[in-house]
Amino acid sequence: MRMRMFLRSCSLAVSCFRNPVFSTRVFSSSRSAGKDASGESALDLDAWKTVMRAQAPREESESPSRSALDDNRELVEMWHQAGKFVPKNITDEQLQDLAQLTTRSAKKKYLKFLAIKESHKISKKEKQERKRSERDAETVTFKEDVKEDEGEPKNTFLLRFWSSSADRVQSWRAAQAMRFGQPLVYDMSYEHLMSRREMENTVTQLMESEGWNRRAADPFHLHFCGLQPDGAYLHELRRRYGSHTWDRLLITATERTHLEMFPQKDLVYLTADSKQVLQEFDHSKVYILGAMVDRSIHSGVSLANAKRLRLTTARLPLDEHLDWECGAKNLTLDQMMRILITLKHTGCWKKALEFVPKRKHAGFTGVTKSRFVRNDSSEIRFAAGVQSKLNKKPAERAKHWEDREEY
Repeated sequence: MRMRMFLRSCSLAVSCFRNPVFSTRVFSSSRSAGKDASGESALDLDAWKTVMRAQAPREESESPSRSALDDNRELVEMWHQAGKFVPKNITDEQLQDLAQLTTRSAKKKYLKFLAIKESHKISKKEKQERKRSERDAETVTFKEDVKEDEGEPKNTFLLRFWSSSADRVQSWRAAQAMRFGQPLVYDMSYEHLMSRREMENTVTQLMESEGWNRRAADPFHLHFCGLQPDGAYLHELRRRYGSHTWDRLLITATERTHLEMFPQKDLVYLTADSKQVLQEFDHSKVYILGAMVDRSIHSGVSLANAKRLRLTTARLPLDEHLDWECGAKNLTLDQMMRILITLKHTGCWKKALEFVPKRKHAGFTGVTKSRFVRNDSSEIRFAAGVQSKLNKKPAERAKHWEDREEY
């Protein structure tokens, strides 16, 4: 039996030697053999290139390249760990704004601005929580006092006016203004001229203006004309108000221009660069305000827009009523709203222009508030009585002070 198995294994080995399964490559130094070998190696190299090129996009899809947002996020994290003044939390929109900045100093300034904004928000939140805890403590104390004085009945004929009741009254006035009120237009076509920060400041001023108008006794019917459906203005307004509140807001927001909404003869564009002075408030006109915050103060933008559309322009009589000192005559949107509301209700420029910042002027013309006033030539003018004493000769002034010392 063992002999048979040995013979069978030997026969199998001989058959494998005669008919080998695996091919062997014979290297030769002859010319023809060299050509065959070089041809086979060239074919193998081309096949390898083809395979590698086919696998390259597959590898990229399996391990995608890092985006600019991830790089900026890592940069912020690295600067935060290094102790630099950067925000702890940053959104994707802020990272996109950061990616658009090209220089390192611009990125540092923007991150510093975000860090300051974040610290203000944190301090405001802490202050609100502290006030809430104090209010809760006062409520507990009040309830304990009420329990002690339970036996003493307290009646009053006054009804409490709840904040919800005030909201209903204001909403009713705004609804009446949409039907019968005087229109006031905000030109929203300056979105492409502003940076993101300027656009956010404009939205803040628009929200404050809408709040002042809503609380007025006779509000305007606000029109946001030229508001693009996919623009940054509408996106920021929806984010700040909330989609539900924005949809219920009693204003007219449209992508149509003011020329498509109102007759051209009724439109008056209010701009600080106009040569025409608004002498009195006209209740039959539709006044237009440019919704724009321009930190670099490019003068003439709204005036050029109004002239291109052939609209009547006007400016507030600031020089005629105020002793202007310094600063540009461009006012914020909420200041313009308060001026127009007061002017609409009273018709008095003195009351309306009280909302102009006091730092820009020295008071109304014809009213001397200070004894010593600095004029344009940087000299000091004195009141009449003081000036007459200073005009005396030195001997007379000396005698005057000697007489005072005797007393």
